Amino acid sequence: MSEPRALKNPYLDYTGPGCAQDLFDMQGNLTQHFASCVSSKIGELMAIMENGLKTADPRDCTGYTGWAGIALLYLHLHSVYGDPSYLQRALDYVNHSLRSLTQRWVTFLCGDAGPLAIAAVVYHRLQKPHEAEECVNRLLQLYQSVVQGKGSLPDELLYGRMGYLYSLMFINQQFQQEKIPIQYIQQICDAVMASGQTQSQRNKIQEQSPLMYEWYQEEYVGAAHGLSGIYYYLMQPGFVAEDRLSYLVKPSVNYVCQLKFQSGNYPPCVGDSRDLLVHWCHGSPGVIYMLIQAFKVFGVRQYLEDALQCGEVIWQRGLVKKGYGLCHGAAGNAYGFLALYKVTQDLKHLYRACMFGDWCMNYGRHGCRTPDTPFSLFEGMAGTIYFLVDLLQPTKAKFPAFEL
Repeated sequence: MSEPRALKNPYLDYTGPGCAQDLFDMQGNLTQHFASCVSSKIGELMAIMENGLKTADPRDCTGYTGWAGIALLYLHLHSVYGDPSYLQRALDYVNHSLRSLTQRWVTFLCGDAGPLAIAAVVYHRLQKPHEAEECVNRLLQLYQSVVQGKGSLPDELLYGRMGYLYSLMFINQQFQQEKIPIQYIQQICDAVMASGQTQSQRNKIQEQSPLMYEWYQEEYVGAAHGLSGIYYYLMQPGFVAEDRLSYLVKPSVNYVCQLKFQSGNYPPCVGDSRDLLVHWCHGSPGVIYMLIQAFKVFGVRQYLEDALQCGEVIWQRGLVKKGYGLCHGAAGNAYGFLALYKVTQDLKHLYRACMFGDWCMNYGRHGCRTPDTPFSLFEGMAGTIYFLVDLLQPTKAKFPAFEL
């Protein structure tokens, strides 16, 4: 047996409103005491993060480990608190990012679309329409190469078409208007569907899964590089025609469902029998979003049951030794509880998110591994702060750079 990858969950599980009365009321509103504890920890971690960023890689422009991710955190802080100084910080960081674009990748998290989209939103909020428009135009200059798949562009979220698609949706949601016409989104989805059908035929599995996707010759399952992340977007309202949803996407989602381990977790890749990883990037904490979206779209109760089972896996095995981050840490895993809370209104899931929040507020005290980029959005402290801010408004929480 390999050494377990998670620490034992020390918290008692939810037994009813009585056990949560120090955290929130019967309507799910956080108590003043718990909210002030979270806010105070946010301030403390922000100071540590700012100090730590002095030694961060000056050339990393990305949302994942670089300056665009820090800009996104400050943009989020501005959304929640309304403090104009946060918007100014977001501008400073995103400008830093724009000075060192990759000129290679086209996605929100690991490429140039993220910095451009974030900058557009920052300028929009600063009421600088000319600068915002310039960023949107630069973002749209990447569009044709994405649709055509130049340079063997993959379809997944971190480096592929879905990562570019998220950037367009981010603009529309933040501008609160259809700044980017829906046809752009639909054409990217068409390209992704065509790519998936080709791969499925190549692998001779059209009968089981009409769509299939690979990243570096592996059929990944999780949210970051794999099937569940791609299907989560294909099932968004208005992205794909209903008939194609029924005969292409739904059976492909069902194919992912039948990969489930007995534990309720999912493999990192098709054909991998090792039930080890419980991360947003690989495993239940990422697959859960596909399942919830499938339940919303198709109304099949089994999808929700599978999502609830993901929640059990996260509760048992989600306090991972890799730390407190979003991609493969406790904060990212906790977003699964918030997703379940939003769809079920069951206070058990809010309670569990609060317990993982408590774990995150004890940052660094559990002997977890220090990430390579300890203050970044997706590996480090910035992501934990982002989650704690979302915990203050759980019904509005969205996993950053992923959830719509």
